[in-house]
Amino acid sequence: MGRIFGLFILIGFFALQDAVVLPSISSVSEPFLPIAQMSYWILFIAIAYASLTYSVLAYRYQGHPRSRFFNLMVGSAFSFLSAKFIWFGVVVIIVLCNAFLSLFESYNGIPHLVHTIAFIGACTIALALMYGVIFGKYKYHVEEISVYSDKVVGGLDGLRIVQISDIHSGTWDSVTKVQKGIDLIHAQRADLILFTGDLVNRHKDEIDPYIDAFASLSAPYGKFAVLGNHDYVGAPREVSLRQSYWDDFKSKFDRMGFNLLLNEHILIDTESGSLALIGVENWGDGRFFPKRGDLDKAMDGLDENLFTVLMSHDPSHWQYKVLKYDKLIDLTLSGHTHGMQFGIKIGSFQWSPVKFRYPYWMGLYIESGRQLYVNRGFGLLAFPGRVGLYPEITVLTLKNKKMDN
Repeated sequence: MGRIFGLFILIGFFALQDAVVLPSISSVSEPFLPIAQMSYWILFIAIAYASLTYSVLAYRYQGHPRSRFFNLMVGSAFSFLSAKFIWFGVVVIIVLCNAFLSLFESYNGIPHLVHTIAFIGACTIALALMYGVIFGKYKYHVEEISVYSDKVVGGLDGLRIVQISDIHSGTWDSVTKVQKGIDLIHAQRADLILFTGDLVNRHKDEIDPYIDAFASLSAPYGKFAVLGNHDYVGAPREVSLRQSYWDDFKSKFDRMGFNLLLNEHILIDTESGSLALIGVENWGDGRFFPKRGDLDKAMDGLDENLFTVLMSHDPSHWQYKVLKYDKLIDLTLSGHTHGMQFGIKIGSFQWSPVKFRYPYWMGLYIESGRQLYVNRGFGLLAFPGRVGLYPEITVLTLKNKKMDN
């Protein structure tokens, strides 16, 4: 009943937007007017509301992997309703401008061209998001990054670390297409494979269909993982049930061949050099998830002369804790932001709305002799698609050279 009530609230909210946007369509320039009217009723009302209704009512019946049709419906609802929300905002601005400018006698009204551009813009946004749903979510990309430090000596020079993050296995709808990403990881010839958290969305069993695929990954110096904020969501509130849940969840990491680091460190020994790998539990500046990362515990007894790599899921941990920590941590690897699964990356230029929430949101950052790399994620959350910022496999090559600040 609560789900149905929530559905009516959502539909009522978007119907209010329709009441504002629909009258503006009559102001679209004449060649586009019939197209705008037909498109609005078919895409922004019929398909949008049908897909929203199906998504809300069918959510509880989804298994793992999810139904591809379900993800298509979720993506359709998100795409068309998001575009309509932006269109609604533009129309509100036009109405306010009209109300103000009408005070002047010489004012003849907002040109039809403005309404036409708003219509074309909304359609472009909706179609771009749908492209991300249909094609973008499994469009895996490899990012090659060089990490310089004068503490990279001996066998560490040239060491290849492959980082993946934010698997969010509960959102996937195809074991076969995920396997393509696994094959691409294989092809990178990793010396060390690191996973920086968020294995699941809400429950430990979401990963089950993909365990064999991730178990097939191998690296000479091992595979290591930490927990992300979503990995804590499914733990029962009843204390008597919590331990068995976590025991089973941790066993899934074992079955995939990942050594789960929980506020601890381990030495990675090569033939002529060692690095310290540190793994902390989740710590982020958000209010809704636990702050369990403990650097003091994780680094207890650590030789500070070694090159150190910290796995910490949320980059805000680097911002608020690692940068100010009294012991130097050379390289921190994070994820969490997903690049908002929507943005632009052309050469060195990158942009996403998520930058207004996280100042360190994607790529390599260097401050005060410390380096941070933020991976945009291997999987998906909420919106089952990616536009512009596609799933990432990061290859970080360690090199012996003084770091440029």
